[in-house]
Amino acid sequence: MENKNTCGAERKDCAFRTTIGGQALIEGILMRGPQKQAIVVRNQEGGLEVREEELKLIKDKHPILGVPFIRGVFNFLGSLVNGVKALMWSAEFYPEEEEEEPSRFEKWLETRFGSEALMKWIIGVAVAAGIGFSILLFIILPTLATSALLYFFPDAPMWLRNLLEGVVKLVIFFVYLVLCSRLKDIRRTFQYHGAEHKTIFCYERGLELTVENARKMPRHHPRCGTSFLFVVIVIAVLASCVVFALPGIRDVAANPLVRILLHLVLLPLIVSVTYELNRFIGRHDNPVTRFLSAPGLWMQNFTTFEPDDSMLEVAIEALNRVLPEHKGDDTW
Repeated sequence: MENKNTCGAERKDCAFRTTIGGQALIEGILMRGPQKQAIVVRNQEGGLEVREEELKLIKDKHPILGVPFIRGVFNFLGSLVNGVKALMWSAEFYPEEEEEEPSRFEKWLETRFGSEALMKWIIGVAVAAGIGFSILLFIILPTLATSALLYFFPDAPMWLRNLLEGVVKLVIFFVYLVLCSRLKDIRRTFQYHGAEHKTIFCYERGLELTVENARKMPRHHPRCGTSFLFVVIVIAVLASCVVFALPGIRDVAANPLVRILLHLVLLPLIVSVTYELNRFIGRHDNPVTRFLSAPGLWMQNFTTFEPDDSMLEVAIEALNRVLPEHKGDDTW
C-alpha cells in the first residue's frame, strides 16, 4: 500500500505522528500496526520470509487493562512476549552450523505436552529471564554497589544515596549499550533498528515508501524503546528520591534488602508512568517534548546505525503490510 500524502520532500509541517512501531530482529524487522503485525526476515538465499497476523489486544477482552496508568505494564509485558516470539522465528532462518541434539528433558517436555506447549514454555522462560536480568542489572546491582560504597560513609544523607544510585544505574545502562553495539551480530541488528526508524519517519513525512526516500530520513526516533528504558531509569531515580524520603520509609530504606524490595514494588508504577509519558511525547512535537526526548535520542547513537539498502527494503515491506486500509486510523 502506498502512502498517498502529497506533501513535499522533507517538510516537517506536513508530518503526522503514527502509532505504528517496530522491533529489529535477526536479519529482519517486526512492524506492529493498528490492526495487525508483520515480521519480515531476509533469509540466507536473499529472499524475504513474511509472517502476518491479526492483532488480538488484551484490552478488547479486558477493557480495564486499556485504562491509562494501568495499560502500561500489560502492554509492556505483551511487547516483550511478542518480541521474543518474533526473535525466535527470525532465528529459525539462521540456524547454528552444528545443531545440538535435544536434551532428554526437552524430548520429555515435547512428548508430554507437545511442541506448541514446549514453545510457550520456552518463551515464558525467556521473558522471565529477561526481566530477571534487568532487575539484577538495574536494581539489585546498583543498590548493593551503592550500599557497599556508602558503608564507609554511614552518615551520608538519603538524597546523596538516591543520587549516587541513580548515577550508577545510568552508567551501567550506558556501558551495557556501548558493549552491545560493539558486537558484530548485534551491530547488524542495530542497523535494522535504524532501518525501522527511517522507514517510519518516511511514512510520517508523507513520502512514498521507497529506499531512496527512506535513506534520507533520521535514524533517531522519539518513540524508540531505548528512550523508553532511559526514561524508566530517570523516573525510577525521581521516585526513589520522593518515596524513600517519606517519614516511616526513610529509616528502613537504608537497608539494602528493604531498598531492593521497595524498588520492585515501585517498578509497575514507574513503567506505567513512563509508558504514558512516552505516548505523550509521541503525540506532540514542541519545545517541552523535544527537551524530554533529547537524552533518549542521544542514547540511540549506540542502538541505531545506518542501514544498507537491503535492510531498508525489509523495513519497507514490513511497514507496507501493517498500514491501515484507511489513512488516519493509525494516528494518535
